[in-house]
Amino acid sequence: MTLRTSFTRLTAAGALALLGAGSSFAANHREAPLTALDPKADITDVFAFVSYDDPNKVTFILDVDPLLEPSNGPTHFPFDPEMLYAIRIDNDHDAVEDITFEFRFKTEMRLPGVFTGLVGAGGGINAPDNSPAPVPAGTPIVPPAITALDGPGSEGLSLRQTYSVTMVEGFGRRAQRTLISGDRPLYAVPTNVGPRTMPDYPALADQGIYDLDDGIKIFAGTVEDPFWIDLGAAFDSLNLRTDAFETGVAGVLSDAQDANDRDNFAPDDVAGFNVNAIAIEVPISMVTQDGERHRANEPKATIGVWGTTARPRVKILRHPSLRPILGNQFVQIQRMGNPLINELVIGIGSKDLFSRSFPRNDRRFANFVLDPVIARVLNAAYDATVAPGILPVPDAPRLDLLPLVQYVPPVAAPGTRPGPVADLLRLNTGFPATPAQGRSRLGFLTLLDDDPANDDPAGFPNGRRLSDDVVDITLRAVVGILAGPEFNRFPHNRVGDGVNANDVAYRETFPYLGYAHSGAESRHVDPGEPGCTGTCP
Repeated sequence: MTLRTSFTRLTAAGALALLGAGSSFAANHREAPLTALDPKADITDVFAFVSYDDPNKVTFILDVDPLLEPSNGPTHFPFDPEMLYAIRIDNDHDAVEDITFEFRFKTEMRLPGVFTGLVGAGGGINAPDNSPAPVPAGTPIVPPAITALDGPGSEGLSLRQTYSVTMVEGFGRRAQRTLISGDRPLYAVPTNVGPRTMPDYPALADQGIYDLDDGIKIFAGTVEDPFWIDLGAAFDSLNLRTDAFETGVAGVLSDAQDANDRDNFAPDDVAGFNVNAIAIEVPISMVTQDGERHRANEPKATIGVWGTTARPRVKILRHPSLRPILGNQFVQIQRMGNPLINELVIGIGSKDLFSRSFPRNDRRFANFVLDPVIARVLNAAYDATVAPGILPVPDAPRLDLLPLVQYVPPVAAPGTRPGPVADLLRLNTGFPATPAQGRSRLGFLTLLDDDPANDDPAGFPNGRRLSDDVVDITLRAVVGILAGPEFNRFPHNRVGDGVNANDVAYRETFPYLGYAHSGAESRHVDPGEPGCTGTCP
């Protein structure tokens, strides 16, 4: 069976399996009540893809702490040293982690008397001849510009973070080891506060890429937010902007707009913001069940990935001059696998429960995906505002959505154990990375069109790359284009928010993420602007 023909309806037995096993879905930018009050624990996005520059490796990215305003000092958004950040991988298809990469951060204040965490200019600035007493002229006042994470050039890096990486094997911590980079500490890359303090920020940020044991690369730091979406329209009761679309229909792209992966036709409300990111690149053989690479048509090629944040179960606050006492046991605050679905599908009364639950126990969330409310909202809204019957959606139970939540074709090979329905970002490591010139923002959905030359099977929902337009892909899946030809048609296959590209170009080599926006030059896209993918007015 080919990839193109394997997008078919599943059987009634699949529906019973879904009802019995349950489902849960993912998080995004400050969507749950709990993480709205605890943004440091909020996972914005999880990515997993075969590395572009090394076909033998896979890259995982965990983004946290949403909507960071680049200019908002003076501490500029460090990672939380109390938090346990983790990327979890299931390789035997039971929705239980088999490999986990854990990350812990430590913070030091090297210039505690300075009012800001990052400071510097040129070769340094000394007190002038008219310096007020008792500071004599010539006394160093401002350290040199920050050009290094350690050693000379790092003097102004007052708030500095180091971190550790631990690889855990097996559920229940059967084995674990710390991954190291020789005898060098791992420094998190600070945000870009501006050109006086950091005159060559890309060079500084690239110093935060480290080679670890066993061919592993690691990066942690503040980056530009790689996500894009018209948030304002989405949360104005899905009031997608009519004037953004050449069709004249809100939320329906023309053929030309849909084929355009470079420009935006509606505001990208995440443009100009930063996030904190952890990226790790590992050999594929390190994360498969048997330690081998597999072809795409082999069941062992597919893995499941999700991220978590956790806090100590016990925290005792003491005198302000003393650090709190933290317990050794952690409680999960947030998890994420697939993008957007907890934000746009899971009911708000269940979001916190979902965030703190585990993929293996997802039965309680089954009804949200079997009969997603957002599909009914779109169906009713288009019927009322565009034309009666223009956007029919499939009947419940929604078996067409099973490929998003189980190890089934076309992402997983035929014969793969489906496992329980769970919120895992499933990646078939046997599909090679698509070269940049053949990459499509619609990823795996390109297999549904009539032109095999456009196929891009290396994108979401086969894992997730930075450049995958998960908003449009998710909206189209919700209205039914995976359910068969009767739904894979206009307008279903042109539904979108009008935001087709990120505001910053991604990199083609690890860690792939764009550099953090400058605080001194911070700005955002406003409604009425066409997206500002080029020079903003």
